[in-house]
Amino acid sequence: MRFFTVIATLLFLHLQLTGSAKACPQGICENSWKTASKSQKEQAFDIGDSYKDFLFTARTELTTVQKTIALAEKRGFKPWQTGTSIKPGDKYYHNNRDRGLLLILGGKKPVSKGVRIVASHIDSPRLDLKLRPLYATNEFALVQTNYHGRIKAYQWTNVPLALVGRIDKKDGTIVNVSVGLQPDDPIFMITDLSPHVAKDQMKRSAETVISYEDLDAIINHGPDGKLDVLASVLAYLKNTYGVEQADLVSSELALVPAMPPRDMGLNRHLIAADGHDDRLGAYTSLAALFSMATPEQTAIILFADNEEGGNVNVTGASSSYLQDIIGELIYAETGDAYRQPMLARALRASTALSIDMNPGINPLDTSVWEEGNAPRLGYGVNIKAYGRGLNADSETTAWIRAAFDSRNIPWQTTTYKVGKAGGGTLGTELSKLNIDTIDFGAPVLSIHSPYGVCDKMDILSLKNAVQAFLEYNRP
Repeated sequence: MRFFTVIATLLFLHLQLTGSAKACPQGICENSWKTASKSQKEQAFDIGDSYKDFLFTARTELTTVQKTIALAEKRGFKPWQTGTSIKPGDKYYHNNRDRGLLLILGGKKPVSKGVRIVASHIDSPRLDLKLRPLYATNEFALVQTNYHGRIKAYQWTNVPLALVGRIDKKDGTIVNVSVGLQPDDPIFMITDLSPHVAKDQMKRSAETVISYEDLDAIINHGPDGKLDVLASVLAYLKNTYGVEQADLVSSELALVPAMPPRDMGLNRHLIAADGHDDRLGAYTSLAALFSMATPEQTAIILFADNEEGGNVNVTGASSSYLQDIIGELIYAETGDAYRQPMLARALRASTALSIDMNPGINPLDTSVWEEGNAPRLGYGVNIKAYGRGLNADSETTAWIRAAFDSRNIPWQTTTYKVGKAGGGTLGTELSKLNIDTIDFGAPVLSIHSPYGVCDKMDILSLKNAVQAFLEYNRP
């Protein structure tokens, strides 16, 4: 009996060190921090640190594209040029108007035999400046804004904000703007009434306590010598960036939370930051791609813009950009023998993954979830099952289960309470191309607020899940 006890103990220690125990027996996972090996915990902390570094710079779709290209080029990725055929192991990227991006890792099979696509969006809730934003009142200079993405307006008051984006001048000059992210930069703020004078305001509902039209940020105060406060702002723009007030009409400037990403909790399991939705999806896609050797099918990572606004515009997932690029890749393979059915057949032979974050169970209010199908922080990737025709088909889901379980990747399911909540992803746009598509993501607390919270073990699980999706063979 003692012999068997020793053997069982050694086996337990081996599983703890190697992480080779099945992550989700019977399809029900435990908290990953309970079941993970020492090595897996170290990996979670390492990827958490890399993710924080990514988020510090990647504040909007513009800066995310810039940051990603820099990371990709360090790993041997080159700009893809029209007419370039993809060979096994080739590494390319294609910049879609500085606001979207596509990365390619050449597979063993030709593109005409189908590809694996992982799509996420790189825009997140923020406040865009109106094109004529400046005005002054009571010796304060303010900017008028419009919200991008679904937000609770009251959450954006009394939060340090940074001004980021670009101004395009008539002569073609691009002026990049970033104020508020560095520790010695000034920040901006939307101020709220103090409780001493807010008796009438406090009678309003949460939806109206701060109106969207009132989300105007203070960017300057008081005269500078003979210059009044507004003239002082215009002088700053002229002296610092060489732009005039009229140039703001052709600008894309946004106010984003200025707080840096930070570890949260005494054990540092969590990360608080702006932009988890959906730059967590983008980052884990990158991390997976950078970890891969040559796959069977060519891997395509798509970063799309404007998901928070409905996948619109030429850089959004509703445009023809993705299928156009795949068509160009097939044309580069086949030359004058190319015909449209080749693209249609390639899309049908492809599989797509749409990644998007969703709310996790909040410990302060669990009533909004039916807990048996609710995502919990630390429990791994969540397969989204929204119903009403939005789910992946059962055979694609079974294949994903097999891929996860073959690599001991913890996973869970996500279904909102019926008729009580909802959300959208890129999946609908991908499936319009006749591509088998599945949606999954990771749970985030305070999603769409200026400072959301995710779990480092979920980051690791999502990265491993993306890699499994790209590498695991379909029957």
